[in-house]
Amino acid sequence: MNTFSDSAATALALITSFDPLLAGIVLRSLAVSAFACLIACGAGLLLGAWLGVARFPGRAVVLALLNTALALPSVVVGLVVYLLLSRSGPLGFLGWLFSFKAMVLAQAVLVLPVVMALVRQAIEDADRSHGEQFQSLGAGRFMRSLILLWDERYALLTVLIAAFGRAVSEVGAVMVVGGNIEGYTRVMTTAIALETSKGDLPLALALGMVLLGVVLLLNAAIALLRRWREQLDDTLPDAETLLASTPAAQGAAR
Repeated sequence: MNTFSDSAATALALITSFDPLLAGIVLRSLAVSAFACLIACGAGLLLGAWLGVARFPGRAVVLALLNTALALPSVVVGLVVYLLLSRSGPLGFLGWLFSFKAMVLAQAVLVLPVVMALVRQAIEDADRSHGEQFQSLGAGRFMRSLILLWDERYALLTVLIAAFGRAVSEVGAVMVVGGNIEGYTRVMTTAIALETSKGDLPLALALGMVLLGVVLLLNAAIALLRRWREQLDDTLPDAETLLASTPAAQGAAR
């Protein structure tokens, strides 16, 4: 008997039959990662863009800490969030430990440095190319960061892919703060680890296939969206047009 082929066949059967256990784990995993990315990207885009154009004493230290956070193990993030949410922790009154909210918080903390670092690098590179021109037209740092965010919107789609990929594929943080409770906090990665240790290879393989499929579909969707937006680029205002329409730029022109 070929264990791999039998497990693969059973895994495909679970996927095609929309097995309720499999579907519940997949939907929960996608929901946790989606909410975490929404929070992390909302904050990370603004903070990363500001950090890309800002110059202040100690900026090198901040960047060093940010780059260090990129390599922070997910279990360490899970431990920190666990301590914060525990009964004796400062956020223990929320009662979030071993819940959906705790997993969202842990993944958001894990993804935030990734978003900030990638956005900061993209905006800083763009600021070197266009920053002086925007500054001469009266754009302050905050306005310049917003304009550059819009100008680099296609490149920043890759940041969204990286953020979601980092969130949906991590296992340590959600295992620590979620507890891997069946039907409540079990997600794809924690379920794969558990089912493999139990010897239930078909379910683990089915979850692995779905996980790879989600990432593949996301990349395909982003590629199609980027191509569509590039085709419409001629009809959309660019950064220079947006800047020229601001009151400060019009005043400078007079």
